[in-house]
Amino acid sequence: MAGWNADTAAGPVGAGNITLVEGSCFCISLANGDIHPEHPHGVFHEDTRILSRWDLRVNGKPLEPLAAEVKEPYRALFIGRVPRSDGYADSPLVVERLREVAAGVSERITIRNYSSEPAECTVSVRAESDFADLFEVKEARIQRTWEESRSNDGDSLTISAVWHDVLKRVFVHAEGAVSTPDVLTYEALVPPHGQWSRQLSVVPVSGDEPVPASAHRHPTAPDMSPSDRRRREWVEKIPKLHMGNRSIERTLRRSYDDLGALRIQDPAHPERVVVAAGAPWFMTLFGRDSLWASEMALPVDPSLALGTLQTLADRQGKVVDPMSEEEPGKILHEVRLGVSSGLALGGKAVYYGSVDATPQFVMALGSVSRWGFAKDTIAALLPHADRALDWVREYGDKDGDGFVEYSRLNDQGLVNQGWKDSWDGINFADGRVAEPPIALCEVQALVYSALLSRAWMAYDAGDAPLAAQLTGEAKRLKEKFNDEFWLPDRGYFAVALDRDKKQVDACASNMGQCLWHGIVDDDKVPAVVERLMSPEMFSGWGVRTLGTDMGAYNPASYHNGSVWPHDNAIIAAGLLRYGFVEEAQRISTALLEAADFSDGRLPELFCGFSREQVSEPVPYPTACSPQAWAATTPIMLITSLMRYDAHVSRGGFWLDPVLPESYGDVHLTNAPIAGNRMTIDVVGSEAAVQGLPEGITFHREHRPWLTELMAETGLLG
Repeated sequence: MAGWNADTAAGPVGAGNITLVEGSCFCISLANGDIHPEHPHGVFHEDTRILSRWDLRVNGKPLEPLAAEVKEPYRALFIGRVPRSDGYADSPLVVERLREVAAGVSERITIRNYSSEPAECTVSVRAESDFADLFEVKEARIQRTWEESRSNDGDSLTISAVWHDVLKRVFVHAEGAVSTPDVLTYEALVPPHGQWSRQLSVVPVSGDEPVPASAHRHPTAPDMSPSDRRRREWVEKIPKLHMGNRSIERTLRRSYDDLGALRIQDPAHPERVVVAAGAPWFMTLFGRDSLWASEMALPVDPSLALGTLQTLADRQGKVVDPMSEEEPGKILHEVRLGVSSGLALGGKAVYYGSVDATPQFVMALGSVSRWGFAKDTIAALLPHADRALDWVREYGDKDGDGFVEYSRLNDQGLVNQGWKDSWDGINFADGRVAEPPIALCEVQALVYSALLSRAWMAYDAGDAPLAAQLTGEAKRLKEKFNDEFWLPDRGYFAVALDRDKKQVDACASNMGQCLWHGIVDDDKVPAVVERLMSPEMFSGWGVRTLGTDMGAYNPASYHNGSVWPHDNAIIAAGLLRYGFVEEAQRISTALLEAADFSDGRLPELFCGFSREQVSEPVPYPTACSPQAWAATTPIMLITSLMRYDAHVSRGGFWLDPVLPESYGDVHLTNAPIAGNRMTIDVVGSEAAVQGLPEGITFHREHRPWLTELMAETGLLG
């Protein structure tokens, strides 16, 4: 496990496999719907594989796949045919499997007979549950052996397993089947030009509790399922969008759907909804990913960011623990449920090895505070923000040089602890890997934003001395950053400083994120933009994570030449901040065109091959899809180009659109602000807004950024 990193731990799930997701449950299967334990397949619930085999056989044969269509993120239709035994190609028997995941999985099997003769069919389903931890499945090394028992009763099967003192069970119900401990079987007679259909379900059962009555109800029956109801509530809550460009409209609606499916609840506070990082392997709370995704989704549902902040605040670090890398005030990296020690990062269910989540927490709270939540709601989180800034000063900057750096505290932790967390993700121009402690450029920018965000909240609350203190810290950090990270002979910022405080001189996309935070001096911005948009950095589909002229460049790597949509969305917003509209439009259009090649869904990342070399985006084999900050990328791209923001305490809503003409007009209803719902119309560069709450003024110009707002008050001089 030494040196575990995101790119090395997860093998590809395989071409043509289907992933479904709903909250903390997901399913990965073959294109014919079968699940095989020798592959990274299964139905997973709370990080445990509750179904490791799900084989459907008709007359002893697996289905030949014809089509697999994801209807919603949590539901798919698999269509296959039954191979003939006489050697002929065409078969009159077509099988449909309508599958839905929720807290388990349900499936309706339908056999259609297209011949003029009745068909006798033996239909069997073999179910197995190995209760493997998600990490065991990811790494294809099942370590634990459970003591299994299987009991059948009529048309049901219960699989139980004990490991030490842990008991896990799943309940399999196959409507009308004959069950044995190994298989569930139907003898079906399908009439000529007719059909036969049955319902099956698999649900986890907690410990030795009785099987819940709900296990016998079938979500894919005609009544609306819990997942459908959850989706309907989500659709009713979020903005309704119409765009002249139907392709972009489809991509945004896909983003809305995926974001809705990636929502999970805090078990201790069911009223709080947070954003999971992504499927298949990260359906859990992540500090960095969940914060970024919810920040990018603020115009869609600001309550996601609030729920994420509140949940992270409850788990904020309290003690020094070198194994989990917990420290007082630190914000966690990830939470795992039911994972055995030794498999998770740091060997514990909560791992804190993230250098950026803690300042990002403060920045996100500043953003949430602008959207009009009750003052006492924000005030309750301010002590957590102050503890986070204390961590920045006391633990983040261990050597007292004014920069936040990281170095893992044990060999089960992440080697690199920024968003580029692969083992070789931070390197020099000649390809040498940088040695920790490492101070990343974008982490300093996050700290800058955190200081200014907390300063503004202090000013807003009438605490001018604290606001002045924090803005003073921010100004000093900006000056130091521009002095020590800038490479004047290269015209760009070093990606990091290494353990010797030497500039890590690779040209990487990280500096583009710094634009969004406003830490880059104005005189350096044109050179940075020129480099980001150069052929070495811009692939035609987006800005690469690393330039093609760098020693470690590899277009098929995780972080050294690939294109990450969320990275590009932040860069595009940063370009707009400094007035580089055409460049931001170019990035946005490239990514939205890339989404067309994957049915409107942007993946976590794709390969960095040039658009001139390959006419379609090349998939990265282990990319998560759907993934939270990729799902929110189209939202951030469009709202950034709308130059759309709210600052309720300032009494303002800003909109100054610079959407390309090809995007068409925008009509947005049910958009949230300060507990109200507004309607927005954009025609060309003109915008109109209706439904703003009392006391909020619509400004038809580019919103003053936080630094400008603070300059107006004299806080930044």
